[in-house]
Formats: sequence, structure tokens, C-alpha cells
Amino acid sequence: MEIRQYLSIARRWAWLLILGLILGAGGGFYFTTWQTPIYQSTTRFVLLRPVQTGYDYNSYLESQQLAKTYVQLLTSRPVLDAASAELGYPVLAEQVRAQQSDDSQFIQLFVEDSNPDHAADIANVLVTALINQNESMQAVRYATSEENLKKNIETVQGQITNLQNQIDNISTTTVQDQVTKVQGQIGELQAQISGLETRIEELSKKRTLTAEESAELTEKQDSLDQLQPILDLYQQIYTNLVVLGRPVDSANDTPSRLTQLQTTLNLYQQIYLNLLNNLETVRLARAQSTPTVIQTEPAVVSEDPIRPKPLQTTALAGAVGLMLAAGIAFLVEYLDDTLKTPTDIERVLGVPVIGYIAQLKIKGKTADQVYVTQQPRSPVSEAFRSLRTNLEYAGVDRPIKTIIVTSPSPAEGKTTIAANLAVIIAQSGKKVVLLDADLRRPRIHRLAGIPNRLGLSDLFRGNANLSAVGRALPQLPNLAIIPSGSLPPNPVELLGSEKMGRILSSLLETADVVVIDTPPSMVTDAQVLARKADAVLLVIRPGYTHADTAAATLEMFTRANSRIVGVVLNRIPRNRSYYYGGYRYYSPYNYYNPYSGNGYHSEETPDISGNTHQRNSLASRLFRREKKQETETSDETGGD
Repeated sequence: MEIRQYLSIARRWAWLLILGLILGAGGGFYFTTWQTPIYQSTTRFVLLRPVQTGYDYNSYLESQQLAKTYVQLLTSRPVLDAASAELGYPVLAEQVRAQQSDDSQFIQLFVEDSNPDHAADIANVLVTALINQNESMQAVRYATSEENLKKNIETVQGQITNLQNQIDNISTTTVQDQVTKVQGQIGELQAQISGLETRIEELSKKRTLTAEESAELTEKQDSLDQLQPILDLYQQIYTNLVVLGRPVDSANDTPSRLTQLQTTLNLYQQIYLNLLNNLETVRLARAQSTPTVIQTEPAVVSEDPIRPKPLQTTALAGAVGLMLAAGIAFLVEYLDDTLKTPTDIERVLGVPVIGYIAQLKIKGKTADQVYVTQQPRSPVSEAFRSLRTNLEYAGVDRPIKTIIVTSPSPAEGKTTIAANLAVIIAQSGKKVVLLDADLRRPRIHRLAGIPNRLGLSDLFRGNANLSAVGRALPQLPNLAIIPSGSLPPNPVELLGSEKMGRILSSLLETADVVVIDTPPSMVTDAQVLARKADAVLLVIRPGYTHADTAAATLEMFTRANSRIVGVVLNRIPRNRSYYYGGYRYYSPYNYYNPYSGNGYHSEETPDISGNTHQRNSLASRLFRREKKQETETSDETGGD
């Protein structure tokens, strides 16, 4: 489709486009007026990872996954519940949206709420709840190690206290109690070490470890390294108490026993120091492995809502309505297979358009009479004269004496074209016979205002001759009209008979041109009669005649070896020039109508006195003038 066609479609469907635009914009504006204003607050925080000795592609992927994890963590139920408890009103996941800023460790948090203060408070509290949740999650990883170390520290503190008391009160029973307690400590440490070794062995057998399993393996190995020296010290204490210990039998043994207990006390003090160091090591490892969340841009209260936005929504809805209307219009145009322009006709039929006839109206009503006799100076009459000229050019090599006027389908105005064309040809001085060969639904007698008692069907029966069935209009002596007569039951057989050929030959003996009105080509009457005629004039109503119907009509006439001289576009709307490719049927009127100054065709013109009266047709005035001249000539010459 060319740009002109798009513009033509846009002009034709302008009412629908405007309606779609108005409905879309109105609906969008109405929708925004009923929406609750929503405010949005934004905050940003950065996720800092612990310092690493090396940095590779795997570390980069881990950092990206960690950022995505915290984005998901912001909308998790524990964080939302903690924020709701802090604020005193519920925080929904639908209100919260977080996203990572490009490939950085910055995370941007968006919170929406109908209350602007609530939106800002929720954003800030969510970051605080995330920080607390982060610390709680990381503390769980080292909670077991810390609990064991704290328990061992308390036990060692008790042992140190007991030893100090034993040093003050040395006795055999005290030593035995100490041995029993050391045995219990050794057994507990051995159980812990055995469990750690079993878990480390299980993790070491796996080929690939996840990030959590790698962290667990490191944690278990550190715990094992911390517990093994403590076990060795307890075993040494046990050896000192059991192997070197002796009963207190005399006062001479007191110094050696005191030395033994003092040595044991020193060992316990070393264990205590080691446990304290191990506890600090675990706490340091937890701190180093915990990502740090730092809020860089606190959320502030927003003054303007993010939605609804009446102007934008109205404009967008109007654009959508306009596009929908345009889609409907172009869909209808795409599905419409009617012929509208000469380009369509030449593309589908390959036949030129030789006539452009506008819609015939008198005083705003459709004319049911021969229009060119009523409006001889109108642009439509000029269009018929142009059609007459084009037919004369078409008959330069092969003169056209009998011409059939037909159409692909009913209600396309073929009878009107035939009657007005016959009148226009007769006005040029040629003798014309207008034959109504539509023996199914004849209309020529109605346009001419003559009776239909005798006509073509009577010629077939031999009940009348040509002079009896022919009718002449007083203002057009060169035109003879033969109506259809009574309707026969077999019109196809009559029109295809030899008698019809003899009738046409008889008409051509007294007439220069015979214009034949036939039924639409949906019946075979016109095709049968076309074999006996010189040319066929096909009438098409733009925007009404379907392309496949017109193509089928052309194919039938082609098979009948008929000569189609051209196509006449009939009943062109006066305000829709796009139907006929921009042909201005009204353009000659300013030249032919001396009373019109604005190009508007008026049926009433002022006379010399300033009054208005109904203008008589040009044909009637010409008839009276010619009749008067003939009378004067007859008086002078004595008649014809």
C-alpha cells in the first residue's frame, strides 16, 4: 500500500480514530481519578565482603550470588516480620522491591505505600532488620564451637579452683577426685575429636563441595586443631596424677605432693589460656566471614506520588485507544475486498476506467429520472459527456454501434448509466435507441416516465413492430426508447435467439447507436446478448462491488469473446474523492455555472428581478428553442 492509501484510509476512518482516542483518554483519566496515590521511598546499602587473599573468577561469581541472596533476603518472612514488629503495622512483600545496581555490591531498595512517611520508615527499618538477620545467620555457624569452648573454660576454672584448694589441703582423697574429673574431661574431649574427625573424613571424600560445605570443613578442621592440644594437656595431667601420685602417709611426703599439685595447676592454667585464645579465634573467624551491610543513603519522605500520573496515563490510554482504532480500521480495510480506485480495477481486471459518475442527487434526494435532462450543466452531466468522448475514442478502429451496459451485481446503477448515456449520445446529434433488455426487473420505463405495455417481449412474439414499441421524448427527438414489455418466462433463450439478432439489425438501420440495458452478470442474460453486441460497458460501484465478483464477470465475458471497452465507476460519494483516485467530479462546475461563486451546486438560481424560481432543465429549454426554429424554418420553406 502506498502512503496515499494510508492517508486515504486515515481520512475515511477519522471518526473511528478520534473516537478511539477520546474513549481511551477518557477511560485512562477516569481510571486515574479513582486510584489511591502511591508514594515510593528509596534507600541504598552496600554489601562489603571480608578481605580475601586472592581474587579470581569464582570469587567474582560468589560475590554476585551473595548480592542476589541478600536481594531475596530483603523480602523474606523473618525480615518482614521483624520490620512489622518494629514499626507496629504490617509490611507486605508486595510493597518491597530490591535490585542490584549493575554488577556492583550496591543494592537499591524500593518501598511503596499510600502513606509517604510509612514508605520511608519501612525502607530504613528493613535495612536495620536485614543487618540483624545477617548477624543472626552468621552467629549460628560458630555457635557450637563457642558453646563448647565456654563450657571447657568453665570446667577448667573449676579445676583450677579445686587444685588451689588441694594445695591448701593435701590429701589422697582429693587426688582421687581430681583423677576422676580429669578422666571425664579426657573422655569428653576424645568424643568431640572423634566426631570432628568423622565429619572431616566424610567431607574430604566428596569430589566437589558447595560453599556451605567448604565453610563447614574449614570450621571443623579449626576446631580439631584447637581441641587436640587441650587433650594432650589433660593426658599429661592424668599421667601426673596417676603415675606420679602417691598416698600422703607422712609429713615428708607433703612437699612432693605439693609440687605435683602445683605442676598440675600450672597445666590447668595453660589449658585455660589456650581455651581463651581459641574462643577469641572463633569470634574473630566469625567476624571475618560475616559480610558487612552498610546503609549509604537513608530513605527520605517523598512529596510526589509515583502513581497515578493523570497526564501520562491519559496520554498513554489515548495512544492505546488510537492504536486499537487504527488496528480495527486497517483490519476492516484488509478484509474489505471491494474495488475502490481505478488502480484496484486495473490491477484486478486489467480494464481501464473510462467514466467517473458521482452520486446523482436533486435537492438532496436520489434522482429516479434521467439526470442529464434535469441538470444539463451539472458536473455529473459533464462526466457523462466525458464518458461519451471516451467511448468514441474506444471505437476508432472498431466502431461501436451496439453497446451493452451491465454490472457484476445488482444495485450498482447500470440502468441509470444506460439511460443517461443514451441521452448524452443523442444530445450530440446521433440517433440513439435505448433498449431495455432486462427482462427480469426492468426500470427504463420508470426513468423515462413511459408505459411498459408494449416492448421488446412483444417484438419476439410478433405482436408489434418497432414503430409501435418505440417511445420518444419530446425534448430529445434523436432518442427512441424501447421498454422491456411484459416479462417472459425464458429471457435467456429469447436474448440468445436469432430473432434477437434480427431485431438489433433492424434497429441499426435507423439508429447510429443502440444502448442496451441488461440484467447484472450474476445471470447469463448479458453474456448471451454480449455475443451480438459490439462492446460491453461494465458498471462498478466503488466500495460495493467485490473483486472476486468483478473478476468472475470479466472471465465470463472473456470466454464469450465479448469486447469490454472499459469500466464506469458509478455512484461515487460526493465527499469521498478517494474512491476514484482523486478525480474531482465537481471541478468543472464553476466554469459551467455562471451563478455559482463558491462551487456549490444549487438547484435554484435568482432571476433578474431578484426572486428565486426552480430552474428548468437545459434539455427542455434547448428543445423549445430548437422546436421554434424548426417551425420558423418550415413556414419559410414549406416543411420537410
